[in-house]
Parts: sequence; C-alpha cells; structure tokens
Amino acid sequence: MKTAFAGLGVMGFPMAGHLARAGHEVGVFNRSPDKARRWVEAHGGRAGATVGEACDGAELVALCVGDDGDVRQVVPQALAVMAPGGIIVDHTTTSAKVAREMAALAAESGRAFLDAPVSGGQAGAENGQLTIMVGGDPAAYDRAEPVISAYAKAVRRMGGAGTGQLTKMCNQIAIAGLVQGVAEAVHFAKRAELDTDAVLAAISKGAAQSWQMENRWPTMAEGRFDFGFAVDWMRKDLGIALDEARSNGARIAVTALVDQFYAEVQAMGGNRWDTSSLVARLEREG
Repeated sequence: MKTAFAGLGVMGFPMAGHLARAGHEVGVFNRSPDKARRWVEAHGGRAGATVGEACDGAELVALCVGDDGDVRQVVPQALAVMAPGGIIVDHTTTSAKVAREMAALAAESGRAFLDAPVSGGQAGAENGQLTIMVGGDPAAYDRAEPVISAYAKAVRRMGGAGTGQLTKMCNQIAIAGLVQGVAEAVHFAKRAELDTDAVLAAISKGAAQSWQMENRWPTMAEGRFDFGFAVDWMRKDLGIALDEARSNGARIAVTALVDQFYAEVQAMGGNRWDTSSLVARLEREG
C-alpha cells in the first residue's frame, strides 16, 4: 500500500520503519527535517518537505505527533492530497473530542479517520510489539488493520470514533496507580533494609505481578530514569483523562493524586525522566 507517516519521534521513527520493512511504499514528514532525512537513509522511501508532499496520493497516512493541536493542523493538510477513499490512522494520544472532529472532517471528503493510540513505549515500537486500540468506521479498520499490524502485537477496534482514545485513557489511569504502587513498594523495601532484588523475585510472580513491576522495579531501585516514557507526556495524557472524567462523571481520585505527584517530579527537574521516577519523589522526601 502507498503510505505516509508524519511524526518521527522515538515512537514514529521505528513504527514507520516497520511499514517499510513490510513492503509498503512510505513517504515521511517530520517538523525537524534532519530526522526525516535520517529515516530515508535508514529505510529508503522519500521525505516530504511538507505534510502535503509526504502524503500526496497516499492510501493510508499514519500520524504520531504531539497533541490535539498538532492533529488539527496535520489532518486537513493530509486530507487535501490523499488518494480518494484514503484512511488516516492517528497514533497520537489526544482527546476523544478531537478524534470525533477529525473523523467528521475526513468523512466530508470521502475519506476515513481512525483514532488509534498505542501502548508499549519505545521498546514496543522498536520491536513491533505495540498494543493498538482503535476507534472508527469498521470498514476502514478492516482495511487498515493488516497495515498497522506491521508494528503491533495486538490491534483491536473498540467502537466508533473516539473510543480508541477513551480506551487509552483507561490504560493511562491504570498505569498511574500501578507505577505509584511499585514506587512505594521499592521505597518501603529500602527503608526496611531488604534486598530489593530478592523482594522483586519473591513478589513478582504472585498477585502483585505487573509489567511495571517486572520492567521498572530494578531501575527504580537504582535511581535510573533517563529512558522510557517522559513525565511531561504522562502528565499530558493524565490531563486528557481528568478532563474527560470531569465531563462523564467518573471518579478517578487516585489518578488526580498521582498527576500531582508527577507535577512534583517536574518541579525536581524530572520533566524528561521516565514515569517510574515517582520513586525519586519519595526518596527526596526522606
């Protein structure tokens, strides 16, 4: 399929690479042109100086940009030049409101828009092992799913426009509580003068087991946070979820509390630290 990919950050760069390796024709765009040039050097394809150049004639355009504003800016430019009946697959984490707006805009031009946020982080993108939750038209999903499976281990349609983003909010709500729980357990183990490696081995195969525990406990114990999903991005995601909760009446008090804990981490200079840096706040408090 003739495809395009806009947004070549730590997620988008490897995701677009998987498309190329799967045999799709790929045009790329990034606001920093050097990243697009480096991608072409690594994978072939072509780089566009504008969104329009990268997406011209594309049957499927994937996005992995920053926020609602970025999506609102990029989508109209892509729709103007895509192939008739083309599909935009937005992997950005945004509000459900913007997903519904973009789906309506795409439909006006005879094209489709799928909100398709991802979970799995940089490692999942690099290894083609992302989980993708999708909202939008079922026929468009059926056409897009074989293409985006190039960088996913699991793809699931959740319902109509916006439901992919709402599912991602559930994901981030769950992660916020999990990371805080693991951080407190690591902190407690240290204060109790236990061997943190031994504690992990003892509890990680029972009811306390989680991806966060198995993958972040050791680095939490070591105080290493220069990797992974940045606190700034987590706060953006939690802000979206909190806004939606105010709208739908959901009570997510723990999420609101953890969001404030992340604000404290930012005040410590941890804006770009991994989300597991919640433990640094506990260590600081002594």
